[in-house]
Amino acid sequence: MMADHGDDISAVGGSVRHIPVLLAEVLEALSPKVGDVIVDGTFGAGGYTKAILASGASVVAIDRDPDAIAAGRSLEQQSGGRLRLVQAPFSTLDEQVESADGVVLDIGISSMQVDQAERGFSFRADGPLDMRMAQAGLSAADVVNSFKTGDLARIFGFLGEERNAGRIARMIESRREKRPFERTLDLADAIETHIGRAPKDKIHPATRVFQALRIFVNDELGELAKALVASERVLKPGGRLAVVTFHSLEDRIVKRFIADRADAVTGSRHMPEAHARSATFRKAGGGVTPGDAEISANPRARSARLRAAIRTEAPARAGDLSIFGLPKLPGIQAPRER
Repeated sequence: MMADHGDDISAVGGSVRHIPVLLAEVLEALSPKVGDVIVDGTFGAGGYTKAILASGASVVAIDRDPDAIAAGRSLEQQSGGRLRLVQAPFSTLDEQVESADGVVLDIGISSMQVDQAERGFSFRADGPLDMRMAQAGLSAADVVNSFKTGDLARIFGFLGEERNAGRIARMIESRREKRPFERTLDLADAIETHIGRAPKDKIHPATRVFQALRIFVNDELGELAKALVASERVLKPGGRLAVVTFHSLEDRIVKRFIADRADAVTGSRHMPEAHARSATFRKAGGGVTPGDAEISANPRARSARLRAAIRTEAPARAGDLSIFGLPKLPGIQAPRER
């Protein structure tokens, strides 16, 4: 079963102050020093960036959320030229920097986004059914109100591992004929009414659907896969990759990428030399999880996992995304016809 996403507790509970997860472990994995250039592909509230700057390294920080970039401008101005903020998807990090000594990615939604009801990520408070990190493109309301029932079921099933995906999709199709879904609480309440909720259930029945919609609208798994391939292209020999994930879908992608890139195959009489390949990364330990003290201080960290790897001198491989086993889902370029 998928681990609950680190920020999902905010969907039904109180607000959570943003605290960078596994900060000490991430810094140890990156080992930043004076003169290094580190790419923070998920700037957010700048927790990792601030700590990296304190080490004396320079940072190129990327975020597709314009609010995050705007909030970070004062830090950029105070950095003495050692911080450059870029508003872009982190999958394009190789377009933002030619080479780097380290790349860090903290995957998922930030607590600040959850806490802003108008962003529509959470049903803790009512807001528009939006969920767009970049504040542009297809919204969650577009998906819920326009996609075919079968497509909705696949999204909820694959990206939320929701066992009632089909039932919920059919309910949505029936309800939207009378009145489209436009608000977060409207969708959450409709799901709870349809599926029901036992008194002992700690997780709201809409949690996995909201997670699936957010992942789908922002193409989070595809963005992660592309960002990992981009990291391989920009990291110098000896450069370090550190990725913090919060649920099994993300972690599986990172684990698969590192395992594939750390696998060297040499030519032999059983395998033509054309298929020989050199390892482009070497693993830097197994998955690191937070201790009890960090989880107690920061509940968001409870399902976090850090994986790290070190770049070798081998040339980057072709950016074949088929190794990630991404689910085949409907396109997100435009609303679908029913």
